[in-house]
Formats: sequence, C-alpha cells, structure tokens
Amino acid sequence: MNDLFSLAGRTALVTGGSRGIGLGIATELVRAGARVLVCSRHEDELAGAVDVLSREGEAEGIVADLAALAGVEALAAAVTERTERLDVLVNNAGATWGASIDDFPEVGWDKVMDLNVKSLHYLTTSLLPLLRAAATPELTARVINIASIDGIHAPMMDNSSYSASKAAVIQLTRHHARRLAPEHILVNAIAPGLFASKMSAFIVETPEVNELAMGTIPLGRIGSPEEIGGTAVWLASRAGGYVTGATIVVDGGSLGAGR
Repeated sequence: MNDLFSLAGRTALVTGGSRGIGLGIATELVRAGARVLVCSRHEDELAGAVDVLSREGEAEGIVADLAALAGVEALAAAVTERTERLDVLVNNAGATWGASIDDFPEVGWDKVMDLNVKSLHYLTTSLLPLLRAAATPELTARVINIASIDGIHAPMMDNSSYSASKAAVIQLTRHHARRLAPEHILVNAIAPGLFASKMSAFIVETPEVNELAMGTIPLGRIGSPEEIGGTAVWLASRAGGYVTGATIVVDGGSLGAGR
C-alpha cells in the first residue's frame, strides 16, 4: 500500500503553493516522498512555506507571477534549470473577483480568465518537454488542475468570471487529457468545495456567512489540508494510473445533495 501511493524519486511543481489549498497539496506530496517545487509571487510567504515543507522532505521555492505569459515563460525556464524531468504538475494558482452582474468590470473578467485559464494552458504546454521526459507507459506523468465546484453549479456568490473560468478548467482538462494520453501524460482536475484559503476567508471568517455556508455542506464543516492533499497524492501516484480526463469533487457532499 505504501508503495502504491509513494512518490519517492518523483519531482512535482505546485503553483500557488505558499498557502491554502496549494500548500496543503504541496505538503502531502512532500510527505509522500516527492521533491516539490512551489511557486508564488509573494516572496515572504514563499520562504515561509518552503521552511515548513523542508521539515517534511525536499522542497524548493520559485518566485513567479503567472498573471501574464511572460511570467509563465519565466517559471517554465526556472523549472527547466532545476530539473530535467517533471513527473507531476499541479496547476493551482488562481484568482477570483466578486461584483454584481450589472457592474462586473472588464478588469475583473480579464484578470481571472488570464490567470485561471490562459496561464494554466500555457504553463502546461511550456512544461510538456519536461513532462514528456518523465512519462513512460509504466509510470505516467501527471497534470492536476485545481478547478472548483463553482465551475459545476451556480454559486451563491456574485463571482461570474471565477465560475466561468473553473468550468473552462474542467473542459480544458478533458481536452488536454485526450490529447496527451497517447504520450503517457495523465491530466485530471480536482473540484474543491469550501477549504480555508485567502479566497474563502470572507466565508470562513464571517459568522453569519459561515453559518449559511455550513448549511449547504452535508458534512457540516470545511475540508482539511490533508483531504485535498491526499486526493492529489492519489492522482499523482500509481494508485491513480488509470484515471485521466476526470474531475474529482472534494466538497463534503454539497453537489451530491443538490445544494
């Protein structure tokens, strides 16, 4: 069982890995034995995350801003300098924007779509040489895209660009999976529900909003870092070797209950 989920000898990159869901995923990948590169545009947060991760295993930080293609290309170049192969890519970096349907600004649409969809696509394609170098029929390379249940249902919040971007991530995952499967690269998505993060801080930390949110989650709580990280380990390990093009919902039962 330990070997089935082991990531020993494998190298992973987690974007937006200095906090929240990204840090939870990076932590479990390190604990499973992977060498983990994490990137963030916040140097101080990144240094703190690497310090924590390094207590569990091998971790390294790369400062990167993926909001524009120049940042994507710079990150791909930095990763290429550090490794000749990339076994696991976790596209987690993302942004959100809230505004009413009548007043949603173009900047809020473009910022979210550029980071959540365009940069995800171009980082994946920029790193294909490293993913191909790692991929074999016996041990395939993996790409894990972090979507959201907001890309599957209509959320309570006025965050239309975010929801649309996450729906696009789910479809892009299917497209990449179909194209890359013959090259022994598996592509899947995780659609989290409510987890502690900067994006969800308003929901988690505002008592009346938190109470309303808990009423939509059958398990009655937010997810833990280990639960999102464990899902990523499964998808990255031999245990997930026959799964591609899938979106794994990790939401405490919200979608299943039709809430």
